[in-house]
Amino acid sequence: MNRSRTSFLAALGLLCFAIHPAFGRQNPISPGEEGMIREILDLENHTKEAALRNDAAFSQRMLAEDYIAIGPQGNVITKSDTLAARRGAQTHYDSMSLSELVVRVYGDTAVVTARVEVKGNNLGEDFSGPYRFTRVWVRRNGQWQTVSYQATVSQ
Repeated sequence: MNRSRTSFLAALGLLCFAIHPAFGRQNPISPGEEGMIREILDLENHTKEAALRNDAAFSQRMLAEDYIAIGPQGNVITKSDTLAARRGAQTHYDSMSLSELVVRVYGDTAVVTARVEVKGNNLGEDFSGPYRFTRVWVRRNGQWQTVSYQATVSQ
């Protein structure tokens, strides 16, 4: 694993564990849960990198067939919509900066909430700015996939 990726994951992990108690967690994180959180943090990093590269193959693997996203304007986006946008390079990200990332695990489901500052455009229209998002991961047959995503413009 390269040094910057290791540093990124370590920082996200520390952030995750530092913020987690603020959400009313009553029990300590179990070793199994800690491992799942690390898996999800790694997947979030891969998701970010795939978005920056417009990697449709990653989206094909990681989005569940029943994936549904809700965009910042309330539009519904399916897996096929996402794949078409990636393959057609309709959306271009110049940069993404994640913060306030929290992972909560519920059995074979993980809920990620975060803040992201993006620079990019969709079909030439600028959408740069701050957002908050929720992504839901579900582990099916040992494989994590995203089943839901929702983004909101924030300040």
